[in-house]
Amino acid sequence: MRDGSIVLTTAIVVLSVGSLTQRPAGAHDGTSWPSFRGPGASGVVEGAALPEEWDLDADVNVSWRTPIPGLGHSSPVVWGGRVFVTTAVRLGGESELSSLYGSPGYGADRSMQEEGEHSFRVFCLDRETGEVLWEREAHRGAPAIKRHVKSSHANPTPACDAERVVVFFASEGLHCYDHDGEFLWSRDLGRLDSGAPDLDDWKSYEWGYASSPVLHDDRVIIQCDVQEQSYLAAFDATDGSDVWRTDRDERPTWGTPTVHEMSASGRPQVIVNGYQHGGGYDLETGDPIWWFSGGGDSPVPTPVISHGLVFLTSAHGRGHPLTAFRVTAEGELRRDAASSEHVEWNLPRRGIYMQTPIVYGDLLYCCSDGGILSCYDARTGEEMYRQRLGLGRAGFSGSAVAGDGKLYFTSETGRVFVVKAGPEYELVAANELGETCLSTPAVADGLLLFRTRHHVVAVGR
Repeated sequence: MRDGSIVLTTAIVVLSVGSLTQRPAGAHDGTSWPSFRGPGASGVVEGAALPEEWDLDADVNVSWRTPIPGLGHSSPVVWGGRVFVTTAVRLGGESELSSLYGSPGYGADRSMQEEGEHSFRVFCLDRETGEVLWEREAHRGAPAIKRHVKSSHANPTPACDAERVVVFFASEGLHCYDHDGEFLWSRDLGRLDSGAPDLDDWKSYEWGYASSPVLHDDRVIIQCDVQEQSYLAAFDATDGSDVWRTDRDERPTWGTPTVHEMSASGRPQVIVNGYQHGGGYDLETGDPIWWFSGGGDSPVPTPVISHGLVFLTSAHGRGHPLTAFRVTAEGELRRDAASSEHVEWNLPRRGIYMQTPIVYGDLLYCCSDGGILSCYDARTGEEMYRQRLGLGRAGFSGSAVAGDGKLYFTSETGRVFVVKAGPEYELVAANELGETCLSTPAVADGLLLFRTRHHVVAVGR
């Protein structure tokens, strides 16, 4: 096992010009993981063997383990031989994190109080060795918005393509670099306040922003659902200029958009989760194509697309639906499959709160905060099994990934449950990461890349 060295730099880099191209063919060949949940937000990649077991202490099936300063729940992303990850470094000392399931403060409404100045950074690591190739400081200052005691100031996952990497620190800006760390452009999107809904004193409950950017060809898609003036926007990836912006009648949400190549209109669409307005928007214009309301009042999971269906779920407050919408949907929809031709099936009480579901083969897997894993027939919604992962003493915040006939579910304590894909539950192994982990792993070319409390850990080969 090799430790990557860290070279700290604190100067904000200045503008330079780089050549920019559209996303090339081969971006989804299994060697890259370009955004949150990988290609198409599926969470699935095939083409290489993935490990069942590993041991950090014995250096078994561990390629490298590189320390990353600060606190962040963003996932790593991968393009070719490079891994990109973001973090927020508190300059006045280590950031507090209340992350253990059932511990004091877990799930509390309260925000962290003033934490002082932070350095908002992006790291580039060598995929083979874990060596830090470069580090850049995108912003320095006190965070404009407080965070939940379980959250961080670096929640959004970067997005990358063959030429650029886009990192998003919410109120601290949207920033773009090339793969050598040269600064390309930034956008200040103002104060983005995501916090508790339906409270008279909501302005005192700041939970932190989490929606990640999506790069699709020459556009950067951002979902800004906040306390006031929510919107969905597309920016030109070459210079950060506006392409379109569509206002949304929406309260704070924390999900990441998914781009689907085709819609009922024959054009690509951006699909978003939501409480007052979930659904699909035309990628070219930002115009709504289909929409629905209701469900959990603080949506977090990202839309998942498979078998001609869009799987959407939420589970905060009174609503807990798990719904399969048809990708050909148009207009205003209701979740009731019996009354809508655009709803394939709906389970009103099977929704999950934090994690994004995953479709692997013909099956849909959903893991709850408390580690209850449910498996369904993706096409019909028929339940295959429900099984608890572990002893019920650990929470699950990061979303699952899959490949090589296996699914990986990571608990907040850093225990990773490896489950065999199929209609019957079979636990293959349970492995330790040695630290808390609230992020979703990346998978590329036979490596599982976990972002833990203090490290990026490469498992496999």
